Amino acid sequence: FFAFILFRIISPTQYGVFSVLMGIAYVLANVLDFGTTATIYSYLPPLIEKSKKDTYIFIKTIFVYQTLFSLIIIAILFVTFPFLDKVFFKTNAPLWELYVTLISVLFFIWNNFFINILYASKKFLKANLYSLLANVVKAVIIIGFALVGRLYVGTVIFVFGIVGPMVFFILILYEKRERLNFFIKSKINKRHFRFKYTLTFFIATQFFNLASRMDLFLLSFFFPGSAQIGYYGSAQKIIFLTVTMAIVSITQVLSPQFSHLKTRDEVRHQVKTGFYYLIMPTGIFILLFLTPDIIFKLFFTEKYIKAAAITRALSIPYLISIVGNIPNLFVLYTIKKPVYILWTNIAFLAVVSIGYFLLIPRFGVIAPVYVLTLGFIVGTSITTIASIYEYKKLPSSPNLKG
Repeated sequence: FFAFILFRIISPTQYGVFSVLMGIAYVLANVLDFGTTATIYSYLPPLIEKSKKDTYIFIKTIFVYQTLFSLIIIAILFVTFPFLDKVFFKTNAPLWELYVTLISVLFFIWNNFFINILYASKKFLKANLYSLLANVVKAVIIIGFALVGRLYVGTVIFVFGIVGPMVFFILILYEKRERLNFFIKSKINKRHFRFKYTLTFFIATQFFNLASRMDLFLLSFFFPGSAQIGYYGSAQKIIFLTVTMAIVSITQVLSPQFSHLKTRDEVRHQVKTGFYYLIMPTGIFILLFLTPDIIFKLFFTEKYIKAAAITRALSIPYLISIVGNIPNLFVLYTIKKPVYILWTNIAFLAVVSIGYFLLIPRFGVIAPVYVLTLGFIVGTSITTIASIYEYKKLPSSPNLKG
């Protein structure tokens, strides 16, 4: 819905700037996750069943450490971000838009943290209801800015990155108001941060986060100010909205289930269930590839119609990426060895970085399609091989080993 509005209000060039700045915000939010998402899904579900007191200590510890480390990095970026934008990102955005982008990063981090806590606690309806209400507020404000002629890149980022998360926080705080005092009085125990597991996954995710946005960054570097970046950014947004979010939602539901698995029999059953769940985003990708131009025109508008061909092309590599989600869940939450994800993402970043650098100057916005296809094939192959190796080590039943 937001994309539907923005396509009709701002130009492809402006949308290109918006895509790059929001891409930076999302990458930073994922970087400053510090691997806590995996820690939450791996250790919180069993903890909830054992001890309410330890659960609050765990949540507070993760929140305080993540916030502290994030504030340090964001403070450094407040000084260096204008220089980075000038020499690399080349958005030419005014300073206030750059600073709003940085401030929004902290709000994205907190928003993701609380959503992960709710999902790991299996409170999916509540998490999505609060997100829906926050989105309704954002929609009203965006429309209001548009009606008075004050809808700029910076105001959109402000609404998306600050206002939306604030509404989400207010809803959670109101609903949990009776437990807030208990949370505040809980102690901080660094043991719950699980530095070895968290740090390994943190490093691994940085390689993937950087790789996932390298296409936009290098397109901006090689073609600064080009409308092509807006077309690519809008196509990427459609891919993200239609399929990637569906995959994320499904894996968030499956993650707590994978954290309880102990035997090969349990793994086989859960893997089968996981593949059934992933049929939905697979079908959406196929429909997206077959969508006629007239539908794209209704959504993109005529001025963004060039994004339709890019969207169809991008659906191919992301279709391949769906397969890799099951071995990722097994490695992270069942055997709890994020080192395999680290090696996978190093390989993925190497493939896409070299590929983009060589092919984007030659093929432009279509280059990421070829590069991502190869990158996802390499990455999925590594995690699949690692999963099969580790799966064979599990006992076949609770009473048998080997």
